[in-house]
Amino acid sequence: MTRELSPIDKAKFAAAKKAVDFVESGMRVGLGTGSTAAWMVRCLGEKVRAGGFHITGVPTSTATAKLANEVGIEVVTLNEAKWLDLTIDGADEFDGELNLIKGGGGALLQEKIVATASDQMIVIADIAKEVAHLGAFPLPVEVIQFGWQTSKTLLEELLINLDVLGREAVLRMNGDTPFVTDEGNYILDLHLKRINNPRQLALTLNQIPGVVENGLFIDICDVVVIGAGDGAVETRDINAGTVENHRVDVPESDNLFSDI
Repeated sequence: MTRELSPIDKAKFAAAKKAVDFVESGMRVGLGTGSTAAWMVRCLGEKVRAGGFHITGVPTSTATAKLANEVGIEVVTLNEAKWLDLTIDGADEFDGELNLIKGGGGALLQEKIVATASDQMIVIADIAKEVAHLGAFPLPVEVIQFGWQTSKTLLEELLINLDVLGREAVLRMNGDTPFVTDEGNYILDLHLKRINNPRQLALTLNQIPGVVENGLFIDICDVVVIGAGDGAVETRDINAGTVENHRVDVPESDNLFSDI
């Protein structure tokens, strides 16, 4: 069923479309999770189906694996790929140093493993995801189910001594039951409001027993591609110190991929 794209969908598409220009045939590519990453997977699938272009994809969630298979991308595990040329993924927030909060979709553990097993990480986002300070978006922390309430208490006590404005930890729900990740874990969303020292927080959170991983991605992202609803795209490379501006033709509806 065809639907008209909203301005935010157009911005996500523009960023995703531009980001796939980084992908060359023969590459091993980490495929992110979330609504923006889904546009990227569809765009890559379009290139694969056009012929003369082949990639090996390592998805960061079961949902992304399903979509990649549907659009014709060869999918393997990270154990099979071993190392990746690049990963393209979305973000819930990013700051001026390209530090990220990720995990709004619940796939932060696989996303971080895949991103750190890549030569380069490219983040695709709309301009609303850029912030001066991380923390307005709740920070996801993945915890094992056993003793999760103890982990929650320890996290809240830990936050008292850290440079954040909020200290509430909330168990993520899926309707009337706790949300469960692909690895069978729970997620505690930390409502911190503002994180003044993301590096310190990222290192400290993982010291709590029961914590598997947190959604702070520090010194992992190399490039951010920011899309706007009119097709304008800004690409920032933090290593090269460059900023480039482009424009992408944006469809009015989602029937661009109606053949999938």
